Amino acid sequence: MRKIVDIQKKLLPDLLVVMEKRYDILRWLYLSGTIGRRTLATNLNMTERVLRSELEVLRAQGLLDTAAAGMTLSESGRQLVEEMEPIVKEMFGLSDLEETVRSAFGLKRVIIVPGDSDTSDHFKMELGRAGSRVLRDILSPGDVVAVMGGSTMARMAAQFAIPSQLKDNWFVPARGGLGESVDYQANTIASELAKRTGARYRMLHVPDHLSEEAYQTIMQEPNVREVVDMIRSARIVVHGIGDAETMARRRKLVDETKAELVKDGALAEAFGYYFDRNGKVVHRMATAGLRLEDIEAAGMVIGIAGGRSKGEAIASVMRFGHDDILVTDEAAAIEALRHV
Repeated sequence: MRKIVDIQKKLLPDLLVVMEKRYDILRWLYLSGTIGRRTLATNLNMTERVLRSELEVLRAQGLLDTAAAGMTLSESGRQLVEEMEPIVKEMFGLSDLEETVRSAFGLKRVIIVPGDSDTSDHFKMELGRAGSRVLRDILSPGDVVAVMGGSTMARMAAQFAIPSQLKDNWFVPARGGLGESVDYQANTIASELAKRTGARYRMLHVPDHLSEEAYQTIMQEPNVREVVDMIRSARIVVHGIGDAETMARRRKLVDETKAELVKDGALAEAFGYYFDRNGKVVHRMATAGLRLEDIEAAGMVIGIAGGRSKGEAIASVMRFGHDDILVTDEAAAIEALRHV
């Protein structure tokens, strides 16, 4: 594949330019669902005249449909976008970048999507789509999957799809989350994944952060204990990665704790733990859910995060050394490599 792409770049460079333009159109339609031509032209930074010409070609090929509400991809168009992904990665050099990141952090697999999630919701959607496909591919019958909360996890769940039902699988929240936005709570994401797959799910109705005394008390409750035991038996863990300062503010940590995080050099937060630039855990909060030893014992740990602003945080968590798969975007990958 790489050799063919290199030959095309030398002999038919204009062909690759056209191919990239049409792929971008199809990809935006894939992520948008239904969209008007004017909006699409603005998003692609393309004139309506040029876009109209390209759309006519794609429509003639049966790759998109047009209705009063706007344009949508046909099933053939959706299939083509998915089939083109490995080719596009070779064209844009993303395959090489994936291998560089994989080797730098000792991961089993790295998936990189084009763009920078900080700049567009569509790139965030593509990141979620890539994460959902990775999870779909590694799921086995009977698996218990523990998922964290967050906006990236919500986008992953919203795009999760499988060809057949998963009646023997369980989706569970990796931690509590009362007090956060309902849409981004781990409970909501676990239930969404289960509903989309026909699987079963359990919820953990406890606050995300607890005092040590409250933690010991709540863990004596049989119903809570039963759910927590299931969470801690998960074979697959899927989590996001956040900047330490941002996450401390979002979780409403007291000023004293925030000061301790700064003093200890915390850069990143993932699954309830705060990490410094060397991947060392510098702070944790008492929470009913996954513990560090559960992360270490899980069969597969998947981190999903993107955006240039998270590059250093991603590098910090990857240095921790217990992620198997990283799903990220191009901007975050390049920034993470700057902090190897």
